[in-house]
Amino acid sequence: MKFSKTITTWYLEHKRDLPWRKTINPYHIWLSEIMLQQTRVAQGLPYYIAFTSRFPTVFDLANASEEEVLKLWQGLGYYSRARNLHATAKHIAFDLDGIFPLNFKNLLKLKGVGEYTAAAIASFSYNEVVPVVDGNVYRVLSRYFNVETDIASAKAKKEFTDLAQEIILKENPALFNQAIMEFGALQCVPKSPNCGNCVLNTSCLALSLKKVDKLPLKIKKTKVKHRFLNYLFVLDAENKTQINQRTMKGIWHNLYEFPLVETEIEESDMTILELINNQNNNIFEIVLMDSETVLHKLSHQHLHIKFWKIKQNTTFENGLDFERLNTYPFPIVIHNFIANNKF
Repeated sequence: MKFSKTITTWYLEHKRDLPWRKTINPYHIWLSEIMLQQTRVAQGLPYYIAFTSRFPTVFDLANASEEEVLKLWQGLGYYSRARNLHATAKHIAFDLDGIFPLNFKNLLKLKGVGEYTAAAIASFSYNEVVPVVDGNVYRVLSRYFNVETDIASAKAKKEFTDLAQEIILKENPALFNQAIMEFGALQCVPKSPNCGNCVLNTSCLALSLKKVDKLPLKIKKTKVKHRFLNYLFVLDAENKTQINQRTMKGIWHNLYEFPLVETEIEESDMTILELINNQNNNIFEIVLMDSETVLHKLSHQHLHIKFWKIKQNTTFENGLDFERLNTYPFPIVIHNFIANNKF
């Protein structure tokens, strides 16, 4: 098919030089695909390099502590990916003797591996004829073929997967999958694509119908929850601090944070001061670190964060100095606060 031949030719001329494209090792491909979920290549690349340096094999990753894995993952977000990554590494290393499943169907059985990741590993490592369907692929296919199905609908995945299966290069599925993903990432971009300089501009239906900016169609809107977090950076008489581990399910599971006062609505600073004083009877100084609230956006939540510096005249039983504090994995917003407030 012209579409498939054209984008693979384009890919060979324009592809980025990325390390996971130089291997068929399923461990390295799996790592890259997990890291690039919800993450831009420019952000994920340093993490990929760090992980493959620290954990060159699946056995190295399996034998690491979860805390070490989370610390190395710090700043990449969506931390459930790191926890699933670690759990799956243990399963592959200890239950499967270090051998990854050899096909799409069995790869799907791995924790944290969905259809997209399984298809990527199966095609890139084993050249199995199975298409990858991610956001880039939705966009390219919906525009080129004028598919008006809502990509957030239940039927979208099957419809786009069936379409990709029809046009995939049976003789080289890995090349086709890399090509269509790269084409969506570099050429058929979400906003203001350069259609005048596109190799498909003579046959793209969305372009001919002047609908490029309207596709892919996504009707469902994500409801965003707002949370108001006040972190208590408490220093004792020996200039040491305390942290807690988040053990509840939800955001930042198993990461560390300072003691927290969370409110359902945005409260005044005076109200927060009262809540803090009610929690701690040993305070002799309390300061709001910055009058500007830090807004930290997650996919379904917006976190409104303030940091309060508190000094008390008692000592913590297991207080942490600055050097020790930095060995723990934190959400990036707290990590950045610590880096900017050495004590």
